Amino acid sequence: MEIKILKDSKNEIKLELENITLAEILRICLNKNKNVDFVAWKREHPTRKPVLLVKTKNQTAKKAIKDAISFIIKDLDKIEADFKKLK
Repeated sequence: MEIKILKDSKNEIKLELENITLAEILRICLNKNKNVDFVAWKREHPTRKPVLLVKTKNQTAKKAIKDAISFIIKDLDKIEADFKKLK
């Protein structure tokens, strides 16, 4: 998966992602972080890749994204374990 960094500062990052599914999952998870002031994604045209913008306070934007990814991975691992119990 390719992620392109369009802007990177301490409290703001703009990323170009592969698809809107990933952008939306990250948006939802980042919105739960009290240190995230603003998070949204947009896509200029359906043929273009989505761009995710994250603005933070009291935490770097990169750290907020890393925390969100860690949370998503743990959540997916739990779902996988629960699914395996159903067999």
